[in-house]
Amino acid sequence: MTFAIKYKPKSLKEFVNQKECLEKFLAWIKKWKPGSKALLFYGMPGVGKTALVEAFSAEKNFDLIEMNASDFRSASQIEDVLGRSVMQAPLFKKFKIFLIDEVDGIAGREDLGGVGAIIKIIKKSFFPIVLTCNNPYDPKLKSLRQYCDLVQFKKIHVWDIVKRLEYICRQEGIKAEKDLLKQIASRNEGDLRAAINDLETICRGKKEITEKDLEVLGQRERETSIFDALKMIFKTNSALAAKLSISGVDKDPDEIFWWIENNISKEYEKPEEIAKAFDALSKADLFRQRVSSRQNWKLKAYMIDLMTAGIATAKKEMYRKFTKYQYPEKLVILGKTKEIRAEEKRVFDALAKRLHCSTRKLRKEFLPFIKVIVKNKKMAQQLANSLNLSSEEMSIVKKY
Repeated sequence: MTFAIKYKPKSLKEFVNQKECLEKFLAWIKKWKPGSKALLFYGMPGVGKTALVEAFSAEKNFDLIEMNASDFRSASQIEDVLGRSVMQAPLFKKFKIFLIDEVDGIAGREDLGGVGAIIKIIKKSFFPIVLTCNNPYDPKLKSLRQYCDLVQFKKIHVWDIVKRLEYICRQEGIKAEKDLLKQIASRNEGDLRAAINDLETICRGKKEITEKDLEVLGQRERETSIFDALKMIFKTNSALAAKLSISGVDKDPDEIFWWIENNISKEYEKPEEIAKAFDALSKADLFRQRVSSRQNWKLKAYMIDLMTAGIATAKKEMYRKFTKYQYPEKLVILGKTKEIRAEEKRVFDALAKRLHCSTRKLRKEFLPFIKVIVKNKKMAQQLANSLNLSSEEMSIVKKY
């Protein structure tokens, strides 16, 4: 049995640090009745979202029906597994709680009705339902949010993690200096589960651990969420901190560009600061275009500097307010037209090959004339025959 499982909280007294979340959960469960909203816990991994529900259920001796949303492949599967369960009486007349982990894991399959199926179950459930996810503001979860009360789990403080690691060391008879445990806690940036896993890794087969044992862990680069990066860019006055903020984000700088563009006016309030920020972003956009047109990747560094440090230093002082950063409208549109653009690219690539030119030259020099030619039905048919274009391909050329 791993340390993470062995030392998982078995009661609310053992639950670490998340006092505000616990109070909100207890208030919600006390008032809950059929027809009430579900509760959506969100936050980074390892901060206690699942552990809170498990500890509460264990302490109260309630039936906990726990499942992972990513295990479901369709709406019918969700309905088959949960549909009846949420309306059946519990065994031995015990109270039931449903916990659906990682609900964002099913959000990518909206075409199969997964989110809609969960909403239906929330509406008809005779028992409380708790959902967990990392980012509740993903556009794919928009419809689900309307049927949930949201509770944010923040990063666990370093010293709270250290206390838990000290407790585990005492139980396991392992000697470890507090400073060493602090280093383990710090490197995991608020993720208690990851810190416990690291402790287990370095103390396996030992009764005493030293700083040298940390070398086993190596350097961990932790992924930064786009929301953390935006918060750093918009809240800091340090150009260096702003530039470093996107280094751990698992998104292309071009995509981050649109995130920043979409949220400037949501963070900054003074017209002169908004103007200065968009001026920096427009210059970043020039370099972005030059990277693409000239294939000069060295210019990307200037683009990143302008869209991070340039935005951060556009304000005179930090806005001490909460800002709900939103998904870029540009990316929503691109997502909806992705298949159309992919088909368009396929046709133009094939057409450029037949005309022995680049796709760029085709678009700029050939297509304007081709669009004039295809207005004449007879000439359009001749062109289609000579270039071996199907009716679908001709339709794409005409619409361009």
